[in-house]
Amino acid sequence: MQFKKLTLSLLSIALTLTVIAQSEKSLFPHPKWSLQSNIYEVNLRQYTNEGTFKAFEKSLPRLKKMGVEILWFMPITPISVKGRKMNESELGSYYAVQDYKAINPEFGDMSDFVSLVKNAHEMGFKVITDWVPNHTGLDNGWVERHPDFYTKDEKGNLISPFDWTDVYKLNYDNKELRDSMIDAMKFWITNADIDGFRCDVAEPVPADFWKTCIGELKKMKDVFMLAEGNTGWLHEAGFDATYNWNAMGYTRDLYEGKMSASAFIDSLNANYKRYPKDAMRMNFTTNHDENSWNGTEFEKYGDAYKMFSVFSMTYNQTIPLVYSGQEIPNKKRLKFFVKDPIEWNGLEMEDFYKKLFYNRKMNPAYGSDASYRRIKTSADENVLCYMREKDNYKVLTFLNLTSKPQTVTILDKNFSGVIGNVFENKWITLKPGLKFELKPWGFLVFCGSDHVD
Repeated sequence: MQFKKLTLSLLSIALTLTVIAQSEKSLFPHPKWSLQSNIYEVNLRQYTNEGTFKAFEKSLPRLKKMGVEILWFMPITPISVKGRKMNESELGSYYAVQDYKAINPEFGDMSDFVSLVKNAHEMGFKVITDWVPNHTGLDNGWVERHPDFYTKDEKGNLISPFDWTDVYKLNYDNKELRDSMIDAMKFWITNADIDGFRCDVAEPVPADFWKTCIGELKKMKDVFMLAEGNTGWLHEAGFDATYNWNAMGYTRDLYEGKMSASAFIDSLNANYKRYPKDAMRMNFTTNHDENSWNGTEFEKYGDAYKMFSVFSMTYNQTIPLVYSGQEIPNKKRLKFFVKDPIEWNGLEMEDFYKKLFYNRKMNPAYGSDASYRRIKTSADENVLCYMREKDNYKVLTFLNLTSKPQTVTILDKNFSGVIGNVFENKWITLKPGLKFELKPWGFLVFCGSDHVD
C-alpha cells in the first residue's frame, strides 16, 4: 500500500515491540520448495514500456538464468477510479481494489495471466500474487452490495485506514465478509493455479481469520503465504514468512551511524527471539514501498549496498527478496501512482545475484530450517561472522559492519573443513587462527559440504 511520511515499516516495528513470547513452530509446515528459495517482486506497471503480462513474460528466461524462483506480482486486480490519489486521470494505487475476481485491463486479460502462470510453472517458477485483505477501493462492488462488509464511524460513514483516502477499511466482525474474502482467494488458485499470496497490511486482519483462511487454501494446494507484517503471531496464524522490517531498520541505522556494530548484532539477536524457531523472515534492501517513498538502496546504504544485500541473502532463517530492477542496478525512485518504466540500461548486478541464488539452491545450509551460530573472531566489535549448517553442508559469512578495513582472526575452536568462496574460485581449509581481510563495508561468503566437527 502507498505511504507518505508515516510508513507501514515504522508501524510494524512499533507493533513488534509489544510481542513478548511466541510458540516454537508456525501453524503449518512450509512448502518444501520454499525452504531454500528466493522471492523476486514484479512491479508489472513499471517493468516494461507496455506494462503487460505478455511483455513481462519475455523476461522469464533471463530471470530463470539468474536463479529467481518465486515471482511475486504486485496486485493484478482492477484499480478503483473513485478517489484515486493525486487525481482521477492518474493510474492510481494498485492496492485500491475495485474487483477481487478480475484482471486490471492495463496488464492484459485473464487468459494472458493464466498463460503467464502456466509458462512460469513449466520453467520451474512458483507464482504468488499480492492480496489486499484490509481494505478495498471506494468503488468496489461490495460498497454498494454489502456496505456491512466495512468498518463505520459513529455516524455510520465508511472510514479509511490511516490517511489512505482512496480506500475503505473492511470489517472482519462480519462472517459473510470473511467467507467472501476466502472465496475470492480460492478463485485465483482454481482459475490461475497460483502458488500463494503476499498479503498486504496483514496485521490488522484478525488472527482467527488467517487461521481459517490459510487452512482452507492449504486444502486446495500447498500454498506459500507471505505476510506484510512483522509480528510472530502471523506465523502462528499460518503464514510461512513475514517482513523483517526490524532488520532493515537496523541496517539503515547502522549505516547512518545511529547504531554501533555491536548494537546492530545485539538487536538482530533480540529480534529473532520474538518469532517461532521455524519462522521464515523476508530480508531485503528495498521493495516497492521503500524505493518509492524512502529512497533507493543507494540513497539508504551508499557504498554498503552490496554488503547489506549479502546479509539479506545469508542471515538466519532468511528468505531474500530482490525487487524489480535491482539487477541493473536501478538507481531511481519509481513513481507509485503513474507510469514510470524501469530503465533497463544494463545488468551489472545480475551475476552477483546469480551466484548467491545458485548457492542458496545448491546448499541446504541456506534453508530456513538450517542451524545458525555466530563465529568468534578478533574483530567481534566490528564484524559479524556466522555459520549456517544442515546435513553436513555449511555456509560461512563475514560482514564488515564499518566503513574501515578490518583484519579478522578466527578465535572459534570449533572451526574446520574445506570451503569455497562464492564469488571467487578459491578454496580454503578452515582452522582456528585463520586470518581474513575485509574492505570497508566488505563481505566474504564461503560454501562447502565438509563436515564441521
